[in-house]
Amino acid sequence: MEPSKIIQLISLWIAIALPFIGNSQILSQIPKGYWVVCGDDKVLVINPAIGSDSSAIIWKWQFKESANQLPKEYGDYFKSLDDCKPVLDNKKILITSSTGATCLLNIANKQIEFYAKTPMAHSADLLPGNLVAVANSTHPKGNSLELYRLDQMDKVIYSDSLYSGHGVVWNDKLQQLFVLGYTDLRTYQLTTDKNALKLLNTIIIPGEGGHDLSYVDNDRLLVSYSEGIAVYSIKSKKFEQFPPLKDIHHIKSVNWNPISDQLVYTKAEESWWTYHIYGINPRQKVHIPTVKLYKVRVAH
Repeated sequence: MEPSKIIQLISLWIAIALPFIGNSQILSQIPKGYWVVCGDDKVLVINPAIGSDSSAIIWKWQFKESANQLPKEYGDYFKSLDDCKPVLDNKKILITSSTGATCLLNIANKQIEFYAKTPMAHSADLLPGNLVAVANSTHPKGNSLELYRLDQMDKVIYSDSLYSGHGVVWNDKLQQLFVLGYTDLRTYQLTTDKNALKLLNTIIIPGEGGHDLSYVDNDRLLVSYSEGIAVYSIKSKKFEQFPPLKDIHHIKSVNWNPISDQLVYTKAEESWWTYHIYGINPRQKVHIPTVKLYKVRVAH
């Protein structure tokens, strides 16, 4: 065999095997293009190039690994994770749980660096000024958009009512926050003192039951709802049908790279959850039968 081929094979083996050497997973930063998926009390990092089942998992975290870092009552708040966004150069994961909490997890040491009780949380994002915004869904103490400081655990500094909050995306170029509720897509901006948010605009989405909001580029967002999915133009404030998934309903999460045209998504299949992650361009289906999966994100 040619030396160059041998080197290529060795490099491939290292890329696959390194995270598991010594029966421990070693990961300090999620590589671009890898998938981050959550469900039950677990977060998984998947390399879609090496398998179509659990063999593709290169890193995983379960809440019990870090439970001793939080007050005891938080043991009940991380039983059903529903969003898991890679943030801060893919070195940390922003996690929300529908059973009542949000946290920021350091991938390298599995340390929780921020936590808060957030009733029926469904999505979060980081904002300038060491802030995190959280969308809370239907709960007696939820139905809200909340703002926290990362250095102040469990302390709400701003809140606005939002029925069935499901999506939060910060647009750094525009310095605007986009928030998805049951029927609304809202736009906010930070106040000058960065202690609150100011509502700029509210637009009704094409259908009811807003499920997911994801960043496409500086002028576009993907919005999924019970019966469909649409692309939202920030500049024109208009929605257009998203043809690649026009016949797929109950999409729980969707990620689209318009340059490569790659799509990665999850949809409700068993009930509100699924055992599959789907990809288009390339066409893929990864089957994880041991976790009730909800949302998937792609590291950028």
